[in-house]
Amino acid sequence: MHIPPFDNQNKPIVDIDDSSVPLNYFNIVKLTKGQAFSYAVPGYETCIAPATGSVNVDVEGETYDSIGNRTVDVWDGEPEGVYVPTGAKATFECLTDTAEVFIAGARYDKVLDPFAVRTADIDKVQYGSDETKTHRKIKHILGTKYHDKVGRLLVSELFTVGQGGWSGFPPHKHDTDRLPDETRHDETYNFRFRPNHGFGMQLVQREDGKVGDAYHLVDGSTITLEKGYHPCVTGPGYEMYYFTILGGLSQRSLVQYFQPDHAYQIETIPGIKDMIAKFK
Repeated sequence: MHIPPFDNQNKPIVDIDDSSVPLNYFNIVKLTKGQAFSYAVPGYETCIAPATGSVNVDVEGETYDSIGNRTVDVWDGEPEGVYVPTGAKATFECLTDTAEVFIAGARYDKVLDPFAVRTADIDKVQYGSDETKTHRKIKHILGTKYHDKVGRLLVSELFTVGQGGWSGFPPHKHDTDRLPDETRHDETYNFRFRPNHGFGMQLVQREDGKVGDAYHLVDGSTITLEKGYHPCVTGPGYEMYYFTILGGLSQRSLVQYFQPDHAYQIETIPGIKDMIAKFK
């Protein structure tokens, strides 16, 4: 489903028990200097990740200062974040003139410990090539290195490298728990473009042999993916970013199932196997 950009007034864009992606939670909070925002999400672990700006974070008395270091946009520096345990009360206060903060969540019933993810902790992978039109960079905020500290939540930032090209290719899905071939992971994206009048397209093919749907992506678009193969592409001359939330049904590690007609393309894309491993 495509949710066009709108003023959500700091209320969840994807709330708990969403009809499309019940394993996900997503909010965008916009603050000015000195303003604070508090929340608790029963049944969901979350991650506070500033898109821009800097915030002080308090999680049930544990404090983390100056989270976030980007000013202009999501291309202006590296991400940071704070893991918030299931149902915990978290408060963050804006330190800069403005801050735009993503809150990502996944359904999980156990309560773990909070922690901060600083710039030096970000797990990065770059793969693809200009020749194959698949060149991109992934910055994992909650990636494989936190496998023992997080329940079901995976949080990453994905960038197309260069201008134009495909992401999420070859077409893949993760809508059915059938190990070892595939896991059920609901997924939510929020897109940004540079320059911000850029655009792209999200394809969703829910059934093999049937024509899928195409969604027109603009700066601020949100996509929820509950089923189907889902590659996306940005137009020539534009760079694309998307904030990614994955929530697993039965495990944290993601197992992607590549569409059989296109799976051979894995062998043509440099570094893609390293990318696949980083989501586990």
